[in-house]
Amino acid sequence: METKKKALGRGLEQLFTNNVIDFDNFEKEIVKENKNDVVMINLDEIRSNPYQPRKTFNEDSLQELATSIKEYGVVQPIIIKKSIKGYELVAGERRCKASRLAGLKEIPAIIKDFTDQEMMEIALLENIQREDLNAIDEAKSIANIIKLRGFTQEEFATKFGKSRTYITNLLGLLKLPNNIQDMVVKKEISTSHARVLSKLEDEEQINSLAKRVVLERLNVRDLEEIVTNKEIVKRKPIVKVNKSINEPKYHIYEQVISDKIGSKVKINKNKLEINFNSVKDLERIMEIFNISISEE
Repeated sequence: METKKKALGRGLEQLFTNNVIDFDNFEKEIVKENKNDVVMINLDEIRSNPYQPRKTFNEDSLQELATSIKEYGVVQPIIIKKSIKGYELVAGERRCKASRLAGLKEIPAIIKDFTDQEMMEIALLENIQREDLNAIDEAKSIANIIKLRGFTQEEFATKFGKSRTYITNLLGLLKLPNNIQDMVVKKEISTSHARVLSKLEDEEQINSLAKRVVLERLNVRDLEEIVTNKEIVKRKPIVKVNKSINEPKYHIYEQVISDKIGSKVKINKNKLEINFNSVKDLERIMEIFNISISEE
């Protein structure tokens, strides 16, 4: 009998190992392996992935995709699984929504079998690598996967190509009061502002500072300066790291910068290298550095 990995194919074998995974390659592998199995499915028979972390979709982006679909059709088939009634969407939520906007009745699809845990991971992976998933939805989905799959934060970070600090900081946002989390979702405050607030203990101080961020238009550096006040109760004290003479040159600097920005950092030959895995991730790092790009 074939093992489950072999039955799933190379694309899925890559996805569910401990290696760093890439959603675009994963989906291309599935399409390549099943290019003769593409079928047309009625859109009314497809329901969203129940583990889809995204709760809101950018309407302008969907309209742009719908316009493209009207002109060129759906270029890449969606991936679905058979359910008791119809099908559940595994990957391709935006393509489905945009196809409906474009007036299509059917959509090309590949039918595969997945467990609930696999569907959750795929939905998260598609969103964090392709779309601007808000930090709170991303954090909730990551927390669910870590719990269900039994990952440590380090294991999850390695598999999804993130730094452990990034995952720790993201999950820390879930400690914020619900109203502050809502402010992040509504983009009233940035993720970087929220990360600073998540280090605080007192809920009243958190709410007060969040209001100041909005009313006074405080940038992240302003907020960081404010919370250094001794009267602001921190969730845990800042730990200063002392350099060891046995550590490689620049190691301490790499560690401190990595902890600050939540990305892997390498210093070599007087060059500072910062890893990022998407435009969204790069924009997050720029925001931490308080750098903005004018589109004028």
